[in-house]
Amino acid sequence: METTILLIEDDPDICELVGIYLRKEGFRLDVARTAEQGLSLFQRSTYDLLISDIMLPGLDGLALVQMLRSRSDIPIIFLTSKKSPQDIVAGLNMGGDDYVTKPFEPEVLVARVQAGLRRYRSRPKANDSAEVWQDGRLIIHKKRLEVLVDNQPVTLSAKELQLLLYLLEHPRRVFSVGQLYERIWGLNGMSDERTVMVHIHNLRKKIEADPANPKYIVTIRGFGYKFGVEP
Repeated sequence: METTILLIEDDPDICELVGIYLRKEGFRLDVARTAEQGLSLFQRSTYDLLISDIMLPGLDGLALVQMLRSRSDIPIIFLTSKKSPQDIVAGLNMGGDDYVTKPFEPEVLVARVQAGLRRYRSRPKANDSAEVWQDGRLIIHKKRLEVLVDNQPVTLSAKELQLLLYLLEHPRRVFSVGQLYERIWGLNGMSDERTVMVHIHNLRKKIEADPANPKYIVTIRGFGYKFGVEP
């Protein structure tokens, strides 16, 4: 089945460059020049992955992704010249799974697209015969991919959920930032410390009683993170 990607980018040269490399790898690519055009395409078609600029005419890419996250969990990669730590944090907080800054190497973007698709397709599928993990206020239905805190459902992004499940499956094992990036984002040797840290930060805010003193996602200074509670 053909993999279809939506690119939202107002620079025609970048559209052409990205199109050449993605089509060479066998992907089908639809292109929108504005967020409004991208939203219209998204509503009419089914896409496997989205690449979006942030600085777009009219509605910006951050607002667009925030809207799309309410209806889809496909991988989203920001491709933008906004490269400050604050910009990257904002993009990931809005629902982005990855963040590539301009100027960029097309081969690196292709690798990140392939990794995002691979991780998304290999994620656990929902299953009615759910395995349930529970510790006080936190309940995780591992196969139904549901998380509850104080018996209330919590909305996690795809990457937040993958991080939580991966750490849960390896209790008390410490993972470095690079290891988590490789296992969740699928890119060996391309570790992005800020991406992992933002997702950990957001995950703690959603599941921890006291995010400043986490019980579940624990920091081991100088080494990385671990799931701090035994099954």
